[in-house]
Amino acid sequence: MRTSQKGIDLIKEFESLHDGDLKKPGLQPNMDPVGIWTEGYGRAMRDDKGNFLRGAGNKAIAEKIATIHTGKEAEDALKQDLQVYENIVAKKIKVPITQNQFDALVSHTYNTGGSDGLFKLVNDRAPSAAIRNWFITKYITAGGKVLNGLIRRRKAEADLFFSM
Repeated sequence: MRTSQKGIDLIKEFESLHDGDLKKPGLQPNMDPVGIWTEGYGRAMRDDKGNFLRGAGNKAIAEKIATIHTGKEAEDALKQDLQVYENIVAKKIKVPITQNQFDALVSHTYNTGGSDGLFKLVNDRAPSAAIRNWFITKYITAGGKVLNGLIRRRKAEADLFFSM
């Protein structure tokens, strides 16, 4: 299964196209709420050792190693990145799910890396209320703070998961 346009639109809505410096031409890296440099539609940037590139002091490095400078490059990177998260969901989910459920799980996994707790609830065919409650109460913080954007995203993912 591949992410549908509905799922891609959900991810793009919440990740938004990053441009960390509007004074420079093209798209520039942007630091997320927990200090990780990202580019395009939320692609986390890493240093040469594979660690997340963090902090304002690394702005020059982020700009130097950035590979996404146009909307087209951002779209291409998102499609490439989605394959990784689609594979995670496909490997973790052992029961039949709908396209909307797949899209919601891919969006969640794209943002969080995935949750064995959520995958277990789906695989165990937990009651809808338990799954919805999980969506709207977990992974809503960043840096120890509840973020309204994450609350809205989790609700949108839950709504998509339960839509026909």
